[in-house]
Amino acid sequence: MSESKKYTELSALGEFGLIHHLTKNIRLKNASTLKGVGDDAAVLSYEGKKLLVSTDMMIQDIHFDLTYTPLKHLGYKAVASNVSDICAMNGTPRQIVVSLALSNHFSVEGTEELYAGIYLACEHYGLDLVGGDTTSSRTGMCISITVIGEAEEQEIVYRNTAKENQLVCVSGNLGAAYMGLQLLEREKTVFSGNPEAAQPDFSGYEYILERQLKPEARVDIIRQLREKEIHPTAMIDISDGLASEMLHICKDSGIGCNLYEEKIPIDYQTFKMAEELNMNATVCALSGGEDYELLFTAPLEAYDTLLTLESVSIIGHTCKAGEGCNLITRDGNSFELQAQGWTNFKNNAE
Repeated sequence: MSESKKYTELSALGEFGLIHHLTKNIRLKNASTLKGVGDDAAVLSYEGKKLLVSTDMMIQDIHFDLTYTPLKHLGYKAVASNVSDICAMNGTPRQIVVSLALSNHFSVEGTEELYAGIYLACEHYGLDLVGGDTTSSRTGMCISITVIGEAEEQEIVYRNTAKENQLVCVSGNLGAAYMGLQLLEREKTVFSGNPEAAQPDFSGYEYILERQLKPEARVDIIRQLREKEIHPTAMIDISDGLASEMLHICKDSGIGCNLYEEKIPIDYQTFKMAEELNMNATVCALSGGEDYELLFTAPLEAYDTLLTLESVSIIGHTCKAGEGCNLITRDGNSFELQAQGWTNFKNNAE
């Protein structure tokens, strides 16, 4: 009979002991990091560049479910989702600060798994972890990450600077993360009804599961745009669904838009899962969220160059505000674009 795995209670290390245990092997990568973990504050130097700062919080049972979310994947996703915000500003991420609230249900070993994912993301995106905080929680886990990036002032891209008669573009494909979530929720329901049920077979759905559990920030798209000398006129990352993010750009920029259903990129596994669940794949792409792709507008003269980018699709164009924000369906009908994605402080089950 094999020995059961040993778990160390967080109280065995205490707050400062846990911080030291999790951060003792950090090696700094960026010249802008003068001092990282180990003092009252990090010291950063950004001479001649603008500082970009974004923060995001994830709450257990609201933003993630540990029934099917491995802690290592959660750590990676928490970092990637924040890096995506810096990409949306056309910047380069450099440092992160991590704050955790943990209940006594978690062990030192479980927290190590979470940080393994955080460190893996730091390596992938070239980030320095320079500080943070830990505290206790009575209700589970809360993870908050602040990301710090840099950009030349003239390179920064905002949401409110799109103009009429410009191209609307998106990276990657949409709706996959939402379909991955639906698949996981379905299997959780099956397991809850029958704990003795066999392990689910996810073969053929690996891609949509990865998009939900381990998404990637599109730093590669930012590099490609720079290499091709394409400067987006407005940009946002897709965390709450294509429709919601497009409406943000239109409202902030004082314009309208026409998006074409047939141009929206959707992966085969997304179509397949949507069909299996009797859902509309286009609706999932418009409202699903958590894709962390980049939605941006670009000048018409960039059209030919954008066509050469493998992971970028031109899905529509901007227009006068009075023309509204519309989805043109495959059969040529026009419908007002509606934001139906995730909204905090609302009963999303309605």
